[in-house]
Amino acid sequence: MWKKEKMTSLLCITIISLTLAGSAYSQLMSHPLKPTVMVMAGLGANVTLPCQLLSKDVIVFGKPGVRVKWTKVAEDEALNEDVLLSMGFHKKTYGSFAGRVFLNEFDNEDASLTITDVATADSGKYRCEIINGMVDSMEEIILDVQGGLTEGVVFPYSTSVGRYNMNFNNATQACLGQNASVATLEQLHEAWKGGLDWCNAGWLSDGTVYYPVTKARGPCGGNKGPGLISYGSRDKQLGRFDVFCFASALNGRFYWLVQPDRLTFEEAVQACVDDGAEIAKVGHMYSAWKLEGYDRCDAGWLADGSVRYPISRPRKNCSPTDAAVRFIGFPDKMQKSYGVYCYQAE
Repeated sequence: MWKKEKMTSLLCITIISLTLAGSAYSQLMSHPLKPTVMVMAGLGANVTLPCQLLSKDVIVFGKPGVRVKWTKVAEDEALNEDVLLSMGFHKKTYGSFAGRVFLNEFDNEDASLTITDVATADSGKYRCEIINGMVDSMEEIILDVQGGLTEGVVFPYSTSVGRYNMNFNNATQACLGQNASVATLEQLHEAWKGGLDWCNAGWLSDGTVYYPVTKARGPCGGNKGPGLISYGSRDKQLGRFDVFCFASALNGRFYWLVQPDRLTFEEAVQACVDDGAEIAKVGHMYSAWKLEGYDRCDAGWLADGSVRYPISRPRKNCSPTDAAVRFIGFPDKMQKSYGVYCYQAE
């Protein structure tokens, strides 16, 4: 009996010892998540998101084995977007952040991230993780990008006829047909500050013609540098250009209609009607994408006969480098290769 009680006591001591050791190891492995920090930035500016180790955790960044990871956090963690990964001297940036972000590394405790040329789409929550063997430090930062077209979105538009085929009146009607209006110079300027880069010239509401360039190259800005490239005022009857449209925030629901089969254009139109909606217009898609963060990697018919899809989280096979509305083209309307996007007004 005495022997049995002794063995039971030894077993209890062993379990308690293992529990305490596990707790100590867990504390050594990971520090608690620090309070979330809010950082504000203006469009086109550079901003630094702070990330510091606790003072007792002295690590030399660049030392082999030290890993720093920055992530843009989505509501659904499965949709998180990689921003930067640093392992020793090797660093990699991802998606729309490629070439735009870098670690400061001002001292041995600094893993702060600088984002250059901040765009509206950069707003959101970021997570900084520092791992060095048994040391794990984590911080979350919210970036609030201020300014810009919070009430709408500017987008370039051309018809199925092709580039540079609209006079001013045609351009005005084209925007109206896509739930939009012809953009003003001020709206185009704000969109350019937010990252709009487009090498085709388009009409603006005052009859002038411009195109926005954020990265000057060859025939797109050339030696003029980044900015709004002006063609000046043009003849509203004889001039032939594309157009920049402006769409306001939606007063309804934009959505992908789940269907068992791919559809022709006419079938797509009818499918939306049968669902109590209408086939979505290009302006609807741009508003949902830019102002609501709508993201879907499925090409679908829109009301003008074009096929497009909106990507707000760049990833492999789905606009890997940029958040954008991707344009497939104006396929044969009898082609049964696509789904459909619908819009239901409130």
